[in-house]
Amino acid sequence: MTVVALSGGVGGAKLALGLSRVLPPEDLLIVTNTGDDFEHLGLAISPDIDTVMYTLAGVANQTLGWGRQDETWSFMETLGTVGGETWFRLGDRDLAVHVERTRRLRAGETLSAITADLCGRLGVGPRVLPMSDDPVRTRVRTDDGWIDFQDYFVRRRCEPVVHEVAFHGAEAADAHPDFLAALADPRLKAVVICPSNPFISIEPILAVPGVRAALADCAAPVIAVSPIIGGRAVKGPTAKMMTELGLTPSAGAVAKRYAELIDGYVVDYADMDQVTAIGAKVTMGQTMMTTLADREALARTVLGAAGVLRRD
Repeated sequence: MTVVALSGGVGGAKLALGLSRVLPPEDLLIVTNTGDDFEHLGLAISPDIDTVMYTLAGVANQTLGWGRQDETWSFMETLGTVGGETWFRLGDRDLAVHVERTRRLRAGETLSAITADLCGRLGVGPRVLPMSDDPVRTRVRTDDGWIDFQDYFVRRRCEPVVHEVAFHGAEAADAHPDFLAALADPRLKAVVICPSNPFISIEPILAVPGVRAALADCAAPVIAVSPIIGGRAVKGPTAKMMTELGLTPSAGAVAKRYAELIDGYVVDYADMDQVTAIGAKVTMGQTMMTTLADREALARTVLGAAGVLRRD
């Protein structure tokens, strides 16, 4: 691999798709957050893995922003009729993936092996790798105490005020060895932190022991893309969470969060006023990714920024 991308769900998947369009598939490794993973209705659900996988396979639901296109909902309709929990919606096509993943996990296969096989069957070229095969679960502390991330994000629609974020199991987890090997490879040209929520998409990856040290020691520059444009998040609760955690929702605040990790930072033209306050080398670009061309253009911008940076 010559490029390693760290990704959460929708925003990260968009840039991952752009990178996959401008790089040979064998040159790109996408490491996905698994802190969002949880068990629901007895099934192992991996939201960020699936969002990246469906996006790269060209079958993502563009309307909903999650799940698969051309989805049907017979399972959920019937589940509601018989009194089951319907707050986390699983389409019929999506459900098949969760059933198969659960079966294989219970048979003793690793999450990374299952992900690789599913991606292969869906025609995904680049390798998609969970950050760890060990369980890490994101939880948030609210006025009601600690709650699981999906409870906060989906069931409660991000309404509770967040006072703290924690990654249960991270301290005992092992980063996937192929992830660490890619960071140690002298041929590596860039590490890209995709425009995902820093707190709940990127920091779970960074919380796994050894990851921060490996990023610090790798020969390639680390480039982050701001998930904030003009003080607002494109999608999701990033700006809301930043405010609640005592931070100004801005591209500069995210840069400070990553300060010890990054060599370069890509921000939108709307945030030119913050450039001088950001310590890392700044590259301006259009970070709003509405079209496929936008995704490809941002990927080229990021790779171009990495190309002019060197680590001592």
